[in-house]
Amino acid sequence: MSSSTSPVPEPNSDAIIETRGFSKRYGKFLALDSIDLSIPRASVGLLGANGAGKSTLIRSLLGIIQPSEGSARVVGYDTRTEGIKVREHVGYMPEADALPMSTTAADFVGHMAEMSGLPPRQARQRAADVLYQVGLGEERYRLIKGFSTGMRQRAKLAQAIVHDPKLVFLDEPTAGMDPKGRDEMLELVERIHKTMGISVVFSSHILEDIERVCDYVVILDGGRLITLQPLGDVNTLTGEVALQLESGADQFAAALAAQGVQAKRFESETSSYDQLLIKVEDERVYDLVRDIAVAQHLVIRGMRSQARSLEDIYLGNVGAAREVNRVD
Repeated sequence: MSSSTSPVPEPNSDAIIETRGFSKRYGKFLALDSIDLSIPRASVGLLGANGAGKSTLIRSLLGIIQPSEGSARVVGYDTRTEGIKVREHVGYMPEADALPMSTTAADFVGHMAEMSGLPPRQARQRAADVLYQVGLGEERYRLIKGFSTGMRQRAKLAQAIVHDPKLVFLDEPTAGMDPKGRDEMLELVERIHKTMGISVVFSSHILEDIERVCDYVVILDGGRLITLQPLGDVNTLTGEVALQLESGADQFAAALAAQGVQAKRFESETSSYDQLLIKVEDERVYDLVRDIAVAQHLVIRGMRSQARSLEDIYLGNVGAAREVNRVD
């Protein structure tokens, strides 16, 4: 039984990925449970804990694994019957470090370009260009076995985009990287989508990475689709703000109400200050808070955003879905 909290999407010719009842079984184990997706041309985060089904979904969408039930179209092609066509127009950066260690980055990426159908001379030039784009231009003639973890990740990214795909799947692209390398990889992912115009599916269990580079999120848990939604409303200025005042919360709330802003008192076990929860519809509210505090000579001791984060979305949806499954 699928526990998706999202409605089954209508067929969409603009979707870069579209699935219907997409399931995968390994014996009695259900790795993917009736996944219905309609994903736009965007930078999409595929979020879930290890074992949630992310890698299985990616390999299935590439046509490498055949689904047990259902159908999928990726960049307009049926993954069951047109897997080769899918892979002509899609790049894949695997999580596994499956690189030819005794080969140079230039030879490896050039070979992958030839495998995509480019003539040898054009493939070598394209490989050199892409290696420069991912920051390996000066290292392209070094053997891969001498590369650091970050450099190997860049080499994997280069081979995934060397044939100028319409879509690229990135499976845990920041795995094993130090903070500096991780930051640089995320910048590359942003550039791929925003500058090169390639749609991205960024698979990760790291919420901060997806919040930074994605504008859409798909959450999986236990092989089930939990939610799919845009991230445009996450971490914006709208939501609620908790305000701490030394005193005068009631008169402060009344002044806000006179300006059409909702505010209510609440108690805090960790603070003796007056507490107000203020509804934020736009940036004007922050100016009002400042102006009212000055006009009423009230002291603000603290202010924190209550805006909904990706962590809230993830924990809320996964928790609700697991509760439903226990009841069922």
